[in-house]
Amino acid sequence: MSRSSINLLEKFTQFSEHWSPRVVAEMNDYQFKLAKIQNEFTWHDHKDTDEVFFVIEGSMTIEFRDGKVDLKAGEMFVVPKGVEHKPYAKDECKIMFIEPRGVTNTGDAGGELTAKSDVWI
Repeated sequence: MSRSSINLLEKFTQFSEHWSPRVVAEMNDYQFKLAKIQNEFTWHDHKDTDEVFFVIEGSMTIEFRDGKVDLKAGEMFVVPKGVEHKPYAKDECKIMFIEPRGVTNTGDAGGELTAKSDVWI
């Protein structure tokens, strides 16, 4: 067991790609993932799990078919499983996801924004 703290801001300096989550820790079967996001993502859902978006720096919007939620630094939102959503950030936004190990960022939608799973920094 490591007895070192995890500095999230330092971890963000280790990658530059957008929409490419990086794992920084695990708790039971859940992963804590950091990502830089900008512009639109793809419409998708996660049929078997909720998904937590926690904004570290910047602001973002999560669009739904029937509305949206705006988030800024220090705010979080839980997207319930099975709910179709599309994240968006006008300017670069730094976020943390909390979700079960092995969750694909685009759900079953696939496409060019699908990131590799379990990439650690």
